Amino acid sequence: MRLEWRPYVSVAERRHKAAQEMARLRKKGHPVSPVVINGRSIAHTFWGKAWCENLERYSDYANRLPRGRTYVRNGSVVDLQIAPGVATAKVSGSDIYRIEVAVAPLSKARWKAICKDCVGGIDSLVELLQGRFAKGVMERISQPRTGLFPAPAEIKLGCSCPDWASMCKHVAAVLYGIGARLDEQPELLFTLREVNEEDLIAHAGTDLPLTKKGPAAERLLVADGLADIFGLDMAEGVSQYVDSTVPARPGKRTRPLAAASKKAGAGPGAGGKKQPAARRKATKPAPKKRKSSDVR
Repeated sequence: MRLEWRPYVSVAERRHKAAQEMARLRKKGHPVSPVVINGRSIAHTFWGKAWCENLERYSDYANRLPRGRTYVRNGSVVDLQIAPGVATAKVSGSDIYRIEVAVAPLSKARWKAICKDCVGGIDSLVELLQGRFAKGVMERISQPRTGLFPAPAEIKLGCSCPDWASMCKHVAAVLYGIGARLDEQPELLFTLREVNEEDLIAHAGTDLPLTKKGPAAERLLVADGLADIFGLDMAEGVSQYVDSTVPARPGKRTRPLAAASKKAGAGPGAGGKKQPAARRKATKPAPKKRKSSDVR
């Protein structure tokens, strides 16, 4: 039986088909997410590079990956969607082909071992997603067969093109497209492997000692002492104690908080403040009337 190959389609024609397909998908309300590569490098961050290097580590894919790199660079991956355990895509070639990459979930034992080995090497979620952690952690996560990236046996590939090989150039383009997408959204790797990335930092800092002791008594100062230092009126309900490491103003004595509040409320105006001149004039007592006997 003779295999019929479709005629060659130029890059310009593939791009034109890709643009038409994206427009059609958008018209249907589909959230189109094409893979766009700027420059020659497919990936730039730790996660993206590690994914691509993992693909190239296995001889199973060696003969098809170069064509896939060409396809993803020239914008042939029209749409790429990554969900738990599966990545679906559309790739423009002689036609628009549908690709599905199913990835087996990471086993609980393997994920638990990775988390255990990475304790103390990742301090925050931001650090994790930016790939800024110890070299030992990077090597642990990237290890073949025991790390976070899938082996060929953990991936099932499918494409609607007539190529009999499971790893056709369209599938290879999508696999590289996943690496490029991890540059922008590294958390999608954990989504694909169906694990929670926060587990890697769940125990960060738990080895630090915690103390239940409060400050020593000599380090405490009553709140109205703080009012004397800074010339503040302390409102009711403010904590009675503050750190006494702040030096007190010489010659000032402390008063009970209740007495300070009472003094603050005294005076002719609200809060002990002086009244405006107009108001003082209005409240000035009227002059006494003269008696008739006083008139000469």
